Amino acid sequence: MKIITWNINGWRAIWQKGLPHFVERYQPDLLGLQEIKINDELATAWSDKLPGYNIFWHGAWRPGYGGTAIIAKQNLTNLRVTNGLGNDLFDREGRCQISELPDFYWLNIYFPNAGHELERLDYKQSFNKYLRQFVANLRLKKPVIISGDFNVAHQPIDLANPKTNEGNAGYTLGERQFFDQLISDGFIDIWRYLYPNKVQYTWWTYRFKARSRNVGWRIDYFLLTPELLSRVKSVTILDQEVGSDHCPVELIIN
Repeated sequence: MKIITWNINGWRAIWQKGLPHFVERYQPDLLGLQEIKINDELATAWSDKLPGYNIFWHGAWRPGYGGTAIIAKQNLTNLRVTNGLGNDLFDREGRCQISELPDFYWLNIYFPNAGHELERLDYKQSFNKYLRQFVANLRLKKPVIISGDFNVAHQPIDLANPKTNEGNAGYTLGERQFFDQLISDGFIDIWRYLYPNKVQYTWWTYRFKARSRNVGWRIDYFLLTPELLSRVKSVTILDQEVGSDHCPVELIIN
């Protein structure tokens, strides 16, 4: 099974930049998108434009903001998708979709950005705390995969300029400690597990020619519970794919 996560920074923009060709080329079983920036009502116009796939929308209440979507092969007849965590404070921003498959849960998540002046750091920490308990309850039933834009670089190796970004959004101590908590809970950052010393990024600011200079951050992840580790075939950062300020990450699991 091939699962891909990608913060597309706008559905309309990525569609025009070649999303259908991307899907045709990679043939993902499941594609989790973040920051779709389109509400559910408007999104339905695209729902039948990817032959062989179903699209599950979870738009934000605020127009042009946030939201997630899942593109799933139609032959996954045993797939069940639920929108939201059951908490309106977070669900109104379309931040999480839960997919239940026969032997694991997969969460497609767009974690909050702490904001340039850290004005949303408290909100993000509340989201993180709530999510951690939510996932703990899921794990009582079956293994879990979490993927998406975490909006945090976990370790110094995960961003080009760690010293100058200390305390900035996406690299505050509290955000990094939440990632530590997930690891202590037993989740495995599978890309870092397989490539402990490799430097590769998934996001680059549009400013300062950051992508061409590869001045980036690794903030898009697959985390999974240990029961699934032996089934992982590969995980790949697809940093040659353009169309967003993020690149996709691909997990292939038996």
